Amino acid sequence: MIHKQAKRRKQKKTQKWKFPYKETINLVKFLVALTVIFFIFQFGSQALDWPIETISIESTFERVDILQIEEIISSELNHGFFSINLSIVKERVASLPWIDKVLVSRRWPGKLEISVTEQIPVARWGDSGLLNIHGELFVKEARHISSELPLLNGPEDRSYEVAQRFISIQQRLIPFGLDLRGMNLDERGAWEMTLSNGISIRIGRRNISEKFDFFIDVVANFILSQDTAISFIDMRYDNGFSVSHKK
Repeated sequence: MIHKQAKRRKQKKTQKWKFPYKETINLVKFLVALTVIFFIFQFGSQALDWPIETISIESTFERVDILQIEEIISSELNHGFFSINLSIVKERVASLPWIDKVLVSRRWPGKLEISVTEQIPVARWGDSGLLNIHGELFVKEARHISSELPLLNGPEDRSYEVAQRFISIQQRLIPFGLDLRGMNLDERGAWEMTLSNGISIRIGRRNISEKFDFFIDVVANFILSQDTAISFIDMRYDNGFSVSHKK
């Protein structure tokens, strides 16, 4: 019995390893197809990536120089219609002075379009700075500044705060027919405003938001009701204000 079982074990065939020809051929076919697609895309896109033939730059050109724009993007124009990086073009144009917003797009078949929105100054900052409609100090050393712009002063790191306060008060004064011509924040944190009629408004350092609201709600109407010329209004009191008339 034992002899027969041993004989049966000897009669079992051992399985031989077979090379996976079919799977290998399919893999090779896939890799070849992938390579062909890559080269078609690579060389096909290069063949279609013709040069930029036309550049369109739109702006009011009151402060922006078109030659500066052309110069700063000149190196990017070495790329083709598809390969040119629009983000880089936008960043370079936006880095120029007096530029607020930039839009860059392609126009088939070989045109690059650039639309530029210039900064709008709403106030002077100190001796030579300019603030835009967003309250941002966009020029620190302007060569020519219109004296007709309102004058704001304060620590440079608080320029945005001063500008936002100015813009807010200016808008709220419109119904009264009053015009804000200046705002100052000194090193101690005290606020002061100047109206176009020459009246100085001393706000002080405490309860600033409440005092600005009180100025709009009460003091503005008081100014309009006065027949005599006012020199300045002092609002540095906890309750109320004092008035100094011109002599």
